[in-house]
Amino acid sequence: MTSLLSDIDLLAQPRINWTREEAGAIYRAPFNDLMFAAQSVHRKGHSANHVQTSQLLSIKTGGCAEDCGYCNQSAHFDTGLAASKLMPLDEVLSAAEKAKAGGATRFCMGAAWRELKARDEDKICDMISGVKAMGMETCVTLGMLSDGQAEKLRSAGLDYYNHNLDTAPEDYGRVISTRTYQDRLDTLARVRGAGIHVCTGGIVGMGEDEAARIGLLTELACMEPHPESVPINHLVGVANTPLGDSEPLDGIDFVRTIATARILMPKSMVRLSAGREGMSKELQALCFLAGANSIFVGEELLTTPNPEQREDFDLFQTLGIEPMAMPAAE
Repeated sequence: MTSLLSDIDLLAQPRINWTREEAGAIYRAPFNDLMFAAQSVHRKGHSANHVQTSQLLSIKTGGCAEDCGYCNQSAHFDTGLAASKLMPLDEVLSAAEKAKAGGATRFCMGAAWRELKARDEDKICDMISGVKAMGMETCVTLGMLSDGQAEKLRSAGLDYYNHNLDTAPEDYGRVISTRTYQDRLDTLARVRGAGIHVCTGGIVGMGEDEAARIGLLTELACMEPHPESVPINHLVGVANTPLGDSEPLDGIDFVRTIATARILMPKSMVRLSAGREGMSKELQALCFLAGANSIFVGEELLTTPNPEQREDFDLFQTLGIEPMAMPAAE
């Protein structure tokens, strides 16, 4: 076995000084060794057969000023997606109630904005408070935050803020030009400073090379502390977006990405996120074996398809997996 993978007890203790060389050696290890180490590390910090379930709702769709090359919500690309206004509070809370009834324990709300504007802060806070009152964990993704906004969201009851790094720093300019990598890091610092859990990961299958995937994982694993939630997305290609015709990532390489994330961030929740609709049951099972222990349920992720909830719970039953219980009230 690769020497870096030989001491499972050591690997199970989080560290923030990973090098790309170390991360690369783990990623490229013999597949059986990698999977054994990832599952062993997973069992040190997590229940082997429980998966956390979140549901994601687009509360404001399309018309975004950013030019993220993977996104059909960008106003820069003609993808046929109509822009909408911010959803009314009652509709958001109704969707959250339905998500809870369907088995989701965290409700995530996403708005296609470059940044949260002051005029929308109170509306967003009301949504957070309303969902929190249902006993669910709350998460939002609203773009960049400025000083004081994270604190306001936290006061409303926000548990998690999602703001993905997307890819490695050196690959970032190929993906987006309207926001810098440092902008993303600054928002995450504000989130962490306000006492909100960090949800940040990236997207693979965008035509990046292996080094970029390893670089992304290393960036995440060198955050202090590690992100509590790490979504690993496989690009869902959308026509008329710059990255829409990217070659899908090989399934084994995707599993390697999940397994490496688990080893580098042993205590984090690793979410098998976008792209599951195009994955076989067997590929998803390998991802759970590699240490993924969170998924999005529901038929849609913002604007892209997701497996039907029945399919997910049928797969859970087949694999002997149980959804994690609703979090205890604070």
